[in-house]
Amino acid sequence: MSETAVPGAGAVGAGAVGAGVGAVGAGVAGAAMPVTEHVPSMPAAEPTADRTVFLLAHTGRPAAIRSAELVVQGLLRSGIGVRVLAAEAADLPLPPAVERVDAGRDVLNGCELLIVLGGDGTLLRGAEFARVSGVPMLGVNLGRVGFLAEAERDDLDKVVDRVVTRQYEVEERMTIDVLVRNDGHIVHTDWALNEASVEKAARERLLEVVTEVDNRPVSRFGGDGVVCATPTGSTAYAFSAGGPVVWPEVEALLMVPISAHALFAKPLVTSPKSVLAVEVQPQTPHGVLWCDGRRTVELPAGARVEVRRGAVPVRLARLHHASFTDRLVAKFALPVAGWRGAPH
Repeated sequence: MSETAVPGAGAVGAGAVGAGVGAVGAGVAGAAMPVTEHVPSMPAAEPTADRTVFLLAHTGRPAAIRSAELVVQGLLRSGIGVRVLAAEAADLPLPPAVERVDAGRDVLNGCELLIVLGGDGTLLRGAEFARVSGVPMLGVNLGRVGFLAEAERDDLDKVVDRVVTRQYEVEERMTIDVLVRNDGHIVHTDWALNEASVEKAARERLLEVVTEVDNRPVSRFGGDGVVCATPTGSTAYAFSAGGPVVWPEVEALLMVPISAHALFAKPLVTSPKSVLAVEVQPQTPHGVLWCDGRRTVELPAGARVEVRRGAVPVRLARLHHASFTDRLVAKFALPVAGWRGAPH
């Protein structure tokens, strides 16, 4: 799959925030999360050029290529235009009516929805486009867990029908903004939907860090690193590191140590207004910062990583009203046999 990056996707400065806020609204950062916006049901549209859907697929998966073909056929048949990245068009069986565009910050301009076909990695890639544009993202899972996805491959016909009739709701998911300081200077900025992780760079050496919440030290320890996550990311890397599952309606930040050698190395859940920090100790080998497992930068000894609530959320399109509890049970195949429920 061609991993086309979104220009400026890693930036959280004024330029990136301004571009992403356009369709979302300036007051988003302080809104309750998730905010659900109902898109009213409408009859299927007549063929017209004023409705366009952007399609992003994992072109390295045969299932994604076939799924993309079905989605394109269904949308075009209903009079909805389809746009794809030119760099990936050659890998997809697309008719001439499909619009090809080069990757850029305005690639989703004029689109009402972003449909993503793939696993968690492809969905996180789609989130880069969704955040910078403010366009809602609808994920169709072609991978294993697919927590961000709203539908499975077998639901493609239903997905197309709901898109055509605009029968979906839009939910805002909290993000985090990340900055790296070295010698007192900001040397890197980024963002994440799931998590930002500070990790050791050398397998054979521990990474010595001091964790901090709201300018107060919490603990110093050696280990494999620290995950700072959103509620959305609590079912991803943070969960694998032993962190709690946090319902997406809860506004919070998580800090989860990774294989820490310490007496106190428990996951922390803080206020969404908190600022989390991880300081790489001067005497330790350098580390690395990963954002959503997609974007990375080296952290020299003495570097400081700060994480705070993001200024721009990611908007997800939702087709179902299933509770997060049901989604959790289904995605993780949790055993619930024997449950009787509360007496009526």
